[in-house]
Amino acid sequence: MTFKFNDVYINDTSTITGPYESEGPLGKYFDLCHKDLYFGEKNWEQAEVKLVDEAINTLVNKSKINIDNVDLLIGGDLLNQIVASNYAMEKFKNSFIGIYAACSTSTLGLILGSSLIDGGFINNAITFTSSHNTSAEKQYRYPVEYGGPKHKSTTFTSTGSAAALLSKNRSSIKIESGTFGRVIDSKVGDVSNMGAVMAIAAADTIVSHLKDTGRNIDYYDLVLTGDLGIYGKKILKEYMLSEYNIGLKNYNDTGVMLYDLENQPVYAGASGPACAPLVTYGYVFDQMKKGKYKKVLLAATGALMCPTMANHKLTIPSISHVVSLEVIS
Repeated sequence: MTFKFNDVYINDTSTITGPYESEGPLGKYFDLCHKDLYFGEKNWEQAEVKLVDEAINTLVNKSKINIDNVDLLIGGDLLNQIVASNYAMEKFKNSFIGIYAACSTSTLGLILGSSLIDGGFINNAITFTSSHNTSAEKQYRYPVEYGGPKHKSTTFTSTGSAAALLSKNRSSIKIESGTFGRVIDSKVGDVSNMGAVMAIAAADTIVSHLKDTGRNIDYYDLVLTGDLGIYGKKILKEYMLSEYNIGLKNYNDTGVMLYDLENQPVYAGASGPACAPLVTYGYVFDQMKKGKYKKVLLAATGALMCPTMANHKLTIPSISHVVSLEVIS
């Protein structure tokens, strides 16, 4: 299902990261980079709460908007009951919609916010998401202190939070349309291979978007997925070509872009709800404003993994939500 938006713009963004992200190839594009994964807090979960708080406050300061004039906050994270987002929202008095779509939460938030603005229900919204490497590892696998071995196909959960201010106020980047994805089960149950879990969901929603809009893939200067990693990226390219005869030429994956895969111990690349928006709001938006890209298709991907169900030896469903971003001259 695709929605075309008349006048919804991303007025400003914020990006907060941890040390691995700041030391990667895109470090200079982020607003604030921490060197300590605790961020001065007592535990990993509270550290992620602080990430969300900093992302929203940084966005408010950059955009010079009064937080009391923001109609709605929309966001989520990876933790049980989206606890990082919920605890962060205690500090704000705005209406809040908590959402969960794993690592595709950012694009889900953008589509929901754009729909409410375009429909005239609200004037503006802040969408956000977050992830923290050590809080995610603790919940989904094993605490990093255990030193458990990793498979080469494992992705490295990004530490960061990203937020965006949406409104009808004209700015350089427009949310042109958005496509809600379907839950797809690729029959993969390997918790160490999220790229294989999510690649088919990305293909499904990208193709749905192209059919709904009547476009060719070459309409876009850049197609981005997030966060398939190096193996999921390869699967997606091969699948799109074999199943739909669509060659992904101007294509990259934000999970491949966020880190230096040769020199950082991040296995198959980045993952986490923060991955796609960190790369997009940081590096990609910078390049769009400089004229390198005019039309970008962002397909954030989410593995809907539950440790309990994985222990029952069930396969892992996934989903992808897609937004079309265009530069306005």
